[in-house]
Parts: sequence; structure tokens; C-alpha cells
Amino acid sequence: MEIKKVMVIGAGQMGAGIAQVCAQAGYDCLLHDLNEDYCLRGLGVIRKNLARQVDKGKMTQDQMEVILAYIQPSTDLHNASGVDLVIEAAVENMEVKTKIFRELDKIAPDHAILASNTSSLPITEIAAATSRPEKVIGMHFMNPVPVMKLVEIIRGLATDDEVYELIEGMTKTIGKVPVEVNDYPGFVSNRILMPMINEAIYTLYEGVATKEAIDEVMKLGMNHPMGPLTLADFIGLDTCLYIMETLYDGFGDSKYRPCPLLRKYVKAGWLGRKSGRGFYEYS
Repeated sequence: MEIKKVMVIGAGQMGAGIAQVCAQAGYDCLLHDLNEDYCLRGLGVIRKNLARQVDKGKMTQDQMEVILAYIQPSTDLHNASGVDLVIEAAVENMEVKTKIFRELDKIAPDHAILASNTSSLPITEIAAATSRPEKVIGMHFMNPVPVMKLVEIIRGLATDDEVYELIEGMTKTIGKVPVEVNDYPGFVSNRILMPMINEAIYTLYEGVATKEAIDEVMKLGMNHPMGPLTLADFIGLDTCLYIMETLYDGFGDSKYRPCPLLRKYVKAGWLGRKSGRGFYEYS
């Protein structure tokens, strides 16, 4: 099988980025969301990203228009009937994801591969919502997608070797580096990253240092490009909390217990950059 046409479900920051890199590699791409406004917003983000590359002289205006022509908006999930690969980048919630995969299983062609961009949820459980678990796989892209090279490739319990090889090859085609990881909560990236962020929040919660000092220590002392509290704001504190809860529930280990301050900020609606306030304020 050859992957020629891709549907990306979710036109948010991650989904738009995934659609962009697929289109840049010459794949016909459907950018799907619940309504046209969401799709247009996602397309606007892609256009802005590409325009920045034109301004830097890394591509021409004509090249930008060719890339954009590969991407079409979609608000009808039945459009998945003509694709070879679906990459789901919806909200990080098992109920939402299994509902989408159950519907896709009925609509997508028999040969189509169903992939999830989940950052922490078990691929095996998502695959169990379908009648084709052998064709379900995880493709965890990093944010921002056009810049970050890594894609964690996660096999479910039943994922075929051929499906893995196709997705590994496609990942290289879009200019990313595939790394195979096993199907455990948080995989590798978030199993390591999120407890570090959570511990940084505990350090603030316990009054060990100010938020600025914590971020400065990790930037200057550990050579991190961004402090953990700034990074948490960038990711979204609600997302951080959800992943910590997934780790805590999945392993039953108290070391993954979310910090009470993280819970408090999320309940207050202080979600980071996207809400204008998290550990820092954003205008």
C-alpha cells in the first residue's frame, strides 16, 4: 500500500502543524474539524507559518501557494472514505478519541491506517474501539510540529509490522525522525517531561524559589531552552494536568500525583498562554 491522501482530525495547533508538514511533503491533505471556522483558523495558522518562511527567503511565494493547494478543509467525517491515512489530533480525552475511531472504522476504506497523535493515552485501548486494531498506531508529534523533528511511533498490541513500516517511512518522508516506543502511559517523552514539570510546580508550591528563579536554574544550569514553568504555560496547564492524571491512573504510583497548585490553576481557568494567564501573564 502507498499513502497518498491523508486526513488530519483537529485543526488546532497540533493538527494544523501536522497538515502543514504533510502538505509540504506533497501529500493531499484534508484538515478536518467540527465547523468551518475552526478549519479556517487552522488554515490561517498554516498560511502564517509558511509566510514566515517566505519572509526568511526559505521558500518562494509560488512554493507557498503550491503547499496550500494540497490542503482542503473538511467538516464532514465521511470525507475519510477516500483517504489512506487518518491522523487524529483531537482533544486528549479517551472518550472523545474512541468515539472518533469508532466512526472512522465505519467510514475509512479497509486499507486505511488510523493513527492517533495522543501524547499519553494507550494505543491498544483506542484500537479496541475499532474492528481493525492491526491498522491502528500512535504518531505522537512534538509541538511546534513544523519545527520539532521527533515523532514517537507507538504500536498497539495488535499493530501489524507492515503498518509500522509504512508509518515509519511516511514519517521520514515528511522530514521527521521516527522513534519506536512501547505502549505505556506517557510513552517516553511525557513520562519523563511531565513529572519534571510537576516537580517544578511543587518547588514553587512549597516556596523553594520564585517561578523566575526555577526557570532560570533549569535554563542556565541544565541548558534547557525554556524553563519548566514557561514550558507548562506553552503546553497548557490543563493538558499537563490531564497527562499527569493519566500517568497516575496508569501506574498507580504516588510519584505521578499532580501538584495541588496545578489543579488549582486549572480550576481557576489559568491554563497558560492560550488563556492569557498561567504561571505567567500574557497580553
